[in-house]
Formats: sequence, C-alpha cells, structure tokens
Amino acid sequence: MKFLSLTVAFLLVGLFASAQVLPSFQLGIKAGANFSKFDSENTFNSENRAGFYGGLWARLGAAGIYFQPELYVSGKKTSLVSNTGEVNKVTFTSLDVPLLVGTKFGAAGVGLRLNTGPMFSLILDENQSFSQAAGSVFRADFKNQAVAWQFGAGLDLKKLSFDARYELGLSKINKAGYPGTKLNLFTVGLGYRIL
Repeated sequence: MKFLSLTVAFLLVGLFASAQVLPSFQLGIKAGANFSKFDSENTFNSENRAGFYGGLWARLGAAGIYFQPELYVSGKKTSLVSNTGEVNKVTFTSLDVPLLVGTKFGAAGVGLRLNTGPMFSLILDENQSFSQAAGSVFRADFKNQAVAWQFGAGLDLKKLSFDARYELGLSKINKAGYPGTKLNLFTVGLGYRIL
C-alpha cells in the first residue's frame, strides 16, 4: 500500500511538473464587458459606463511563464460631467493590442493565471454627445492612439477561461478640450480555447 501511495504521488508530481515545463501554444477567442472612466486633472468629473470587447488571444509559454498577445475590437463609453452639470457622453471604438507576460499555477486543465503588460490602442471611431447648451468648450479633440498598462488575473477550466483586468491609462488621449485626460478601464471576459 505504501508503494502504491508513493507511485501515485510521484505520478501526480510528474504530471504537474510536465504541465508547467513543456512548451505550449494556445489560441482562442474572447468577449466581455469593460467599464471605462476618464481620469482628468480636476476639470471634469467622469462616470463609469459599460462597453464591450471581443477578439482573439494567443498564449506561448513554458516553465510556468507565458507571453500572451491579444487583438480586440473594443467599444468604450464614459460620461464627462462639468462643474455646471453639463454631460458629454463619449464613445470610442478601438482596436486594442495587449502584450501580456504572466505566470500560471495549476495542472490537468485547471489553472490560475496572473499577468501584466502594455496595451496599445488605435481609435477607429469616436463620438461625443452633449446638449447644445454645453457649447464647443465642452467638446474634446481626442488623439487616434493611446497607451495603457494592464494588470490582471484569470482562471482556466479546461477550454474555458475567465479574466478580470484593470487597465491604467498612461498616455493623455486628448489633443485639446480636457486637460490631462487619460482613460482607465476595468474589464471582465470569457474566453474559449480553440487550439
């Protein structure tokens, strides 16, 4: 009985070790929701609004460390409120490219992931909606690109993955209008591994 217990223990340790050490490649799709908010230099208040994202991810790794490039189309929404109560609802559609590095713990198709890395965003479309009383002073002129940094965690259950991330805006996304405005997001997503 003691020999059988030791054999099973060694097999489990070997399975866990090989799951973490062997090189692997994965490819999948993911979709989810984002909650975005502007961080500005005390000029306007910002309210969270829900948006969406969807696209592809890949994961290359070995020895418990992985590189995960992603490509998403993302719809981001937020509302800016001036000191006088005027509201500007801003909507972005962007192509987002996170380049994440992370580590994974687990075996047999179940694992916990931690990751971080830069995210590059190319704004494809931008729309602002506000009352006529707000005037042109309240309108912003946004740049066509942004850089952010993502911090996140995920859970893998066989081919499904669940992710939660915080995205900290690093670059000011306005050319004129709102001083020092950066876009911060919280995202949650559900992924499915194809390969």
